[in-house]
Amino acid sequence: METSNKTILIVEDEADLREALATALAYEGYMILQAGDGEDGLKKAFESKPDLILLDIIMPKKDGLEVLKEIKSDDSLKDTKIIVMTVLDDLEKIAEVVESGGDEYIVKTDITLEGIITKVAENLKAQEI
Repeated sequence: METSNKTILIVEDEADLREALATALAYEGYMILQAGDGEDGLKKAFESKPDLILLDIIMPKKDGLEVLKEIKSDDSLKDTKIIVMTVLDDLEKIAEVVESGGDEYIVKTDITLEGIITKVAENLKAQEI
């Protein structure tokens, strides 16, 4: 799979999870950027224009929903694939993510690292169509 030209921004405040995702996705050949809070994630998204963003909802400085809405309202980033990751298995949050333009909603406790890698690949493939 040709992935080396795809950039993924991981916006996650849990350092261990962020590092595990970064390591696994880099191993798959993706270019990886990381941010530990919503403000830094938003800044890096605007600077780097990643192909896909893995975005946590509950974070310091700016939560993931705010970040999602700001990205999707910007013409230069609105087509960026965004996979929202959270511990919240909440139908209202899922609906809010979908309404705000999120491409996928992952409950962290319901998926493996391999599952996330698969979701990333599927979303990037869909972006090319």
